[in-house]
Amino acid sequence: MSDVSNLRDTIIPKSDQLNAEQLLSEPMTITVTGVRRGADDQPVVINYEGDDGRPYKPCKTCRKILIFAWGDDGREWVGRSMTLFNNPEIKFGGVKVGGIRISHMSHIDREIGISLTATKGKKEPVIIKKLAAPAKKQEPIPCTLDGVLRAIAAATTPEAMEAAKDAAAKLPDADKPTAREAYSLRLAALKAEATKTENQQ
Repeated sequence: MSDVSNLRDTIIPKSDQLNAEQLLSEPMTITVTGVRRGADDQPVVINYEGDDGRPYKPCKTCRKILIFAWGDDGREWVGRSMTLFNNPEIKFGGVKVGGIRISHMSHIDREIGISLTATKGKKEPVIIKKLAAPAKKQEPIPCTLDGVLRAIAAATTPEAMEAAKDAAAKLPDADKPTAREAYSLRLAALKAEATKTENQQ
């Protein structure tokens, strides 16, 4: 492999699980594909999309967060997402070594805060933010007059309108006037709706 546009894979430590060092450069959002029991010291094993055989094995602190936010039935976690990051303040044996922590989670109604044990006899507040749902992937618009008209009628965002406009530009010249008229009418309707909403606020 000669591509050097992204060299992150060259610093992944050899391990059978997701490692905090993998998150040194940036956080990672994962979507759970399976949950199973593990060994005594790592009793929960979470597989996720694209884990390449390196599942996430949450520490006790993160297991408490997961159960608090999503419940204790691991089967219900499948399909849900969370953002993991490297917290450099995590200590082991009194030395700061860094560790994986959770910053955002899907399937929570709002930001949640819980107090968890940080060190013996000391608790610290932990804030978990709501993970925004990923934007729906824009389906390709058929390069037919009917397909373009349907896309224009269904458009509710500037991005959707722009996609419909691009698709209309690829139509045969005979169909373009009809598409342009539909586009203009839909654009006017969306502007009218936006103005009405602003006036009601």
